[in-house]
Amino acid sequence: MSRRRQIFSNAPSAVIDVTTPIEATGEQLGRNLTLPVPETLYSTYAVALAAPIPDPAELARAEVTRRTRPPLRDLALGMLDSPMLTLDQRPAGDFPPLPADLLAAYGAAPADLAAIEDAPHLLAVRAAYRPGRPPAHEWSARAVAGAVGAALTAPVIDVFTPQVLAPEHLERSLPGPDGTFRLTDWMLLPHTSGTHGFFFITKGLARFGLPELQTENVPPDLVEPWGRLLNGLARRVLDLWLDELPAGEQPLVVDVPEVVSVGLRDIAAAQGTDDPLRREVPVRLRPDTAEPPVLTVLPADEGPDRLDSLCAALFGTPESRR
Repeated sequence: MSRRRQIFSNAPSAVIDVTTPIEATGEQLGRNLTLPVPETLYSTYAVALAAPIPDPAELARAEVTRRTRPPLRDLALGMLDSPMLTLDQRPAGDFPPLPADLLAAYGAAPADLAAIEDAPHLLAVRAAYRPGRPPAHEWSARAVAGAVGAALTAPVIDVFTPQVLAPEHLERSLPGPDGTFRLTDWMLLPHTSGTHGFFFITKGLARFGLPELQTENVPPDLVEPWGRLLNGLARRVLDLWLDELPAGEQPLVVDVPEVVSVGLRDIAAAQGTDDPLRREVPVRLRPDTAEPPVLTVLPADEGPDRLDSLCAALFGTPESRR
């Protein structure tokens, strides 16, 4: 059975703020990491407008109703009619400038970059919600921004990453009727080269209240398989996190295992597919003192060439992967 989850549900408002640091508890392989649960999560999307919209709320309601399938349509309309989702239209100069260099680095088309640069107005779509299922702040804000952008043929920017969302990407990323979604449509995995290898860090888990995952000193020949493993691990950790945040009372902290198994099914689930093979490998999560907090991903067992061994155990040797 796939580890993708059905996550439409009712949810209460958030509770008190939490600033608890990440702590390790337990012994040996049974150790847990205690992660603080944020009070509220926020999302922001921007629509680059060629001209101001006479009534943004009216247009948003009409286009969400026309373009979005239930139950996401009902969720987005409900958020639109509440204080948890706001529409803020202003001259572009009244907002902080959007980072054109990062937008370009993360795949923005030249035509979209030009439209954003020339846009006299921006519509900011902001939403807030408590952590858990569903991530209503992200799903509703993206659905509303996407519907308005599609109606006006205007670029939509995910301010969190930041990334311009092409219409087909945005449409594909929205959850299906059963609440399943592709994590890779909500998370980037940038990597940079260094003296001792490549540095990876996810950019997307914080949407759900989690620390991002990072790995240092990845050998060049493991960039592709280690990236796949991190995508699957992100999906696995997200599932563990959401399983501890059911509708109802909001906990202050959540325990997740320090040693987590990641497998081919997790990697497939992150891509919105299935894999019949149940092959898995263990990795260790180590809290980092960085701000914002991150979890460093390490082999569960110490020793030389452990990243190579993990990738070979999960994907096969380099020769078999060709």
